[in-house]
Amino acid sequence: MGQVRRAAAVVVLAIGIAVAAAGCSLLGGASNVPVATDAPPKGADGAVDFDGGFITVGDGEKKVDVWFDAMCPVCGAFEQTNGKTLANAVDDGSITLRLHPLTFLDAVSNGTGYSTRAAAALTCVAVTDRNAVLPFYQALFTDQPEENSDGLTDKQLAQRASDAGSQDIASCLADSGPYQAWAQRNTADSQKGPIVVDGTKVLDTIKGTPTVLVNGKQYPGGVTDATAFSRFLADH
Repeated sequence: MGQVRRAAAVVVLAIGIAVAAAGCSLLGGASNVPVATDAPPKGADGAVDFDGGFITVGDGEKKVDVWFDAMCPVCGAFEQTNGKTLANAVDDGSITLRLHPLTFLDAVSNGTGYSTRAAAALTCVAVTDRNAVLPFYQALFTDQPEENSDGLTDKQLAQRASDAGSQDIASCLADSGPYQAWAQRNTADSQKGPIVVDGTKVLDTIKGTPTVLVNGKQYPGGVTDATAFSRFLADH
């Protein structure tokens, strides 16, 4: 059943219907979702802009913003198709990649709050070793947990971070309540809107994941259309 759901979501988005991404935000209910109660951090730390709601990779002039959920299969399809293109653009100095971790799919991880924990893990990496952010982000979509599974354990997340070249984040994860609260607040804010990038309103709300903007312009194409995305990235 999980494979059928995953395939269906990818097929719908591949033909460019934006509402398919919103399906990631609507699956399941909210009764089984752990709620973080700590105060979210403010300011900036390492590669994290807590006030802006994103984690930064690279320093290129062109800005690429990606709103994602670590359990969203469509986000995984986008990363598998276009991740290398983005990584190459980071490496050659063309873009600044800004990752906005969201928690839409906490409701489909059997009460473990996987989307929130994965967002916190990425934040832990970003505040300790900015060079490991992109490898760890990529690792989140390698053998990606399926919806309605428990997701990865904190121990497994810490191991993937270490494998990606990060310092040990186990202790950070154990005390990551503020980072979890930050990710959940960002998710709530993404639903209320407006979505502002570099001082300019670009969207009313985030309707689902992935949502991808290049210099403030939303990518309208299919997540599995590498040619269309490469062209869009080059033209904006």
